[in-house]
Amino acid sequence: MSNLILILAAQILLFTAVASAGDFAKELNPKRFHKKEKLTHLRVYWHDILSGQNPTAIMIQKAVSNSSTSFGSITMMDNALTSDVPVNSTVVGQAQGFYAGAAQRELGFLMAMNFAFKTGKYNGSTITILGRNTVFSKVREMPVVGGSGVFRLARGYVEARTKWFDPKTGDATVEYNCYVLHY
Repeated sequence: MSNLILILAAQILLFTAVASAGDFAKELNPKRFHKKEKLTHLRVYWHDILSGQNPTAIMIQKAVSNSSTSFGSITMMDNALTSDVPVNSTVVGQAQGFYAGAAQRELGFLMAMNFAFKTGKYNGSTITILGRNTVFSKVREMPVVGGSGVFRLARGYVEARTKWFDPKTGDATVEYNCYVLHY
């Protein structure tokens, strides 16, 4: 009799485990979680410093040896985002991520980075940018593919414009106009 009870108990546990395994996800009503969608415009200045004692970007993979377009290179960055063009302007966040030489016939990078904000009502929030950056184009547009904090469920785009570039060092300051839809 005790073997029958053990077998029955094991079958009940197995059935319960199998039945509950299908409940790992369920659809929710989005109206329950979202407020009205907002459009926020942010203007920040991205400072990419490759030179000096304290670079903010470091090449971790050199380009293919015969490439004049940086094809195959990978650079990690932790660049300051400031409120104005000078590098010593008020820091409002960091651009953290990488850019990789992804074009063989022009200078074009795959950019993958988070803008992590450190001040004001955006403190602790991020937007994620993932896209193509042809750095010698006057204006480059890249998509905002997500975010966190205030920018949870974000989408939108950024426009990048080079404000200053030193061809000897590779150092640059780029204006980013970010247009972000979020809740």
